[in-house]
Amino acid sequence: MTTAKRFEDLEVWQGARDVVSAVYKASSNGAFARDYALRDQIRRAATSIPSNIAEGFSRHSNKEFIQFLFISKGSAAEVQSQLYTALDQDYISQGEFDSIYLDSTGKCNFGNWSKRGAAVVLPAPPRPVNQRSTDEEIHAAHR
Repeated sequence: MTTAKRFEDLEVWQGARDVVSAVYKASSNGAFARDYALRDQIRRAATSIPSNIAEGFSRHSNKEFIQFLFISKGSAAEVQSQLYTALDQDYISQGEFDSIYLDSTGKCNFGNWSKRGAAVVLPAPPRPVNQRSTDEEIHAAHR
C-alpha cells in the first residue's frame, strides 16, 4: 500500500495530467482548434479528470476519494467519446486518437484504483481550523 502525502504523488493523477496535455495539443491545430464547441468540451472533460482526483484526495476519506475516482473515470469516458467525434470529423489522425484513448484508460488506470478501493493511505485530515488561525497555520494544516 502506498502512502501519498499530496495528490501530485498519485500515479493516476500524473497519468490524467498527461491526458490533459495530449488533448490540449491535439485540439490546438487546424479545424479542431476552430470547432470551439468540441474543442472546449473535450478540454473541460480532460481537465476534469485530474481535478476530480485532486479534489477527492483532499477530502481525506477513502469513501469520498473512491467516489471522485469514479467521477474522474466518467470524465475520461467523455473524452473518449469526444475523440470519436474528432476522428470522424478528420480533426485528428487515427494515431492521435489511439494514443489519447489508450492514455485515458491506461495511464489513468482507473480499473485498478476503483476495484481495490483507493489503495492509498490518505494522510490524517488537518485539524479543524478556528477563526483565530493565521494564514500560515491554515496553509501548514493543508500541506
